[in-house]
Order: sequence, then C-alpha cells, then structure tokens
Amino acid sequence: MSTNSPDPLDFLKNMWGNMGFNLPGMVTPTLDVDELEKQITNMKAVEGWLKMNLQTLQMTIQGLEMQRMTLQAMQAISQASTSNAQDSSANANAFANAAMWPWNLMAGAGAATAEAAPAQAAEETAAAEAAPAAKGKKPSAKG
Repeated sequence: MSTNSPDPLDFLKNMWGNMGFNLPGMVTPTLDVDELEKQITNMKAVEGWLKMNLQTLQMTIQGLEMQRMTLQAMQAISQASTSNAQDSSANANAFANAAMWPWNLMAGAGAATAEAAPAQAAEETAAAEAAPAAKGKKPSAKG
C-alpha cells in the first residue's frame, strides 16, 4: 500500500491558482500587509462578480416564472372563452327556441289541423252523400 495519497484539493488549488487568486485557508498565511490588501481586493472583486451573476440568475428565473404564469393565464382564458362560446351558442339556441314558442304552437296547431282536414273532409263528403238518400225517405210521423 502506498502511504502517499493524493490531496483531494490539489485540483481546486491548481484551478484557483491559475486564475490569479487563491482560496482562503489553502494558502500559507502571510505577514505582508500589501499582499493581504491585494488578496482582499481580489476576493471582493470575485464576490461582486458572483453577486452580479446571482442577481442576473434570479432575475432570469423571475422572468421565466412570469412568462409561465402569463401563458397559463392565457391558456385558462382561452379555454374559458371557448367553453363560454359553446355555452353561449347553446344558450342562444335555447333563447331562440323559447322566443319562437308562439310560432311553434301555431305551426303545431296548423299541422294538426292539416292532418285532421282530410278526415273531416271525408266525413263531410260521406254526410253529404248520405243526406240525399235520407231525403228520399220521408219519415212518417203518423202511424
């Protein structure tokens, strides 16, 4: 077994070191005030950059959420207007039928009259034919 195990943070140390600044706690403490000022300035620059990116990310998320809510609202309105249009056309048909009830009643009565007319005409014809025959026979009132 090897006693020299690789440092798991070597990768991060190398990455951050190549960018021009070091990670806190991973460097040898320094007693040079100018070096500390330089590191503080660098870290504040990184902090500002990260905050700016965080704010940009948050604004992008909020924009996408607003877009999603707007689309959902538009879809709900579209579905409601479609169902309302169907309901209103059904209601319009019902109102039109309700407004036509006198005409429908008269048309129904006319149809019933038209159906009854041939039967009534046949009865009248039969009665007219029977009437002359009945006139030929004179009933006797005297016995």
